[in-house]
Amino acid sequence: MTTRRPPPRGRRPDKAALTARDIVDAAIAIGDRESLDGLTMRRLAGELGFSTMALYRHFKNKDDILDGMADQVLGNLRLPEEIGPDPVTEARRIAEALLAMMREHPSVVRLLSTRTTASRTSLGGAFERVLARLRQSGLPPADAVCVYGLLLTYTLGFAAYQMPRPWGGDDEEAAELRRQRAHFYSALPADEFPNMIELSPELAWLPTDRQFHAGLDVLLRGLAAERP
Repeated sequence: MTTRRPPPRGRRPDKAALTARDIVDAAIAIGDRESLDGLTMRRLAGELGFSTMALYRHFKNKDDILDGMADQVLGNLRLPEEIGPDPVTEARRIAEALLAMMREHPSVVRLLSTRTTASRTSLGGAFERVLARLRQSGLPPADAVCVYGLLLTYTLGFAAYQMPRPWGGDDEEAAELRRQRAHFYSALPADEFPNMIELSPELAWLPTDRQFHAGLDVLLRGLAAERP
């Protein structure tokens, strides 16, 4: 009996099996690990073990793939099944869901920060559905739009700030990095940075979830104050 050799590593045994989902998943993986600049048709083809022509059977160009990435991530935003009993509770849940999505897929931070999309799947998942939930929680239409924009820009800005700062994590390694960062701030020249030196222990917590929730509390107190 002849033993079939396995296909070369990185290549599929059946090239006809390549799907659009395979391409998008590979693109998201590259975008999450590195950047959108490193995402090219040639790079994707190499990662998948196919020719670039195989990719063009599913997508016209890189922008088309970026739209597919937005569909996959934004279109599948995970929200709690039940809508919050009031606008403040629902807004908090949405902000936490947005941050979880951006943390799981850093590529979406880069997508939202560098381009726009007209794709109905991404608009439906992370725009239409969120607006509907805010209105169903009790917000008037114009307020729902305002709160949506506030939550999106706040979480996007925080996620972008946290991403390159490993001392923002919640494990022991991050705790040690925070200690080192606080030491760095406290060692600055006293005549130039008196406030940063005095506040160095707190400054080291800026990219942490503790800071995210503290800032979110400030935003939501303003929302709560306007509600009857």
